[in-house]
Amino acid sequence: MSRSPNPVFLERASYRQRRLRDAARLIPFVGIVLWTIPLLWPRDVPQAPSSGDAVIYIFGVWVFLIAVTAIVSRYLRLDDPATDAGDDG
Repeated sequence: MSRSPNPVFLERASYRQRRLRDAARLIPFVGIVLWTIPLLWPRDVPQAPSSGDAVIYIFGVWVFLIAVTAIVSRYLRLDDPATDAGDDG
């Protein structure tokens, strides 16, 4: 009989740090998607949003991205090089 492999165990703190790093890497892509939404707004209908509405939306998204980035970066801590040695990315 072969021995069953040991279960993989990740420390809760390191697991959360990795997920926060993943979230930080996704923020620019979310921003690009949110910024392209005004390109999909209809222009030929009478109730179409004006270009001023689009500018307000874009700056609102910008402020939202800054806030999310600030929150994520606040929870990210600077890791010791010893704890990050086995992380391949």
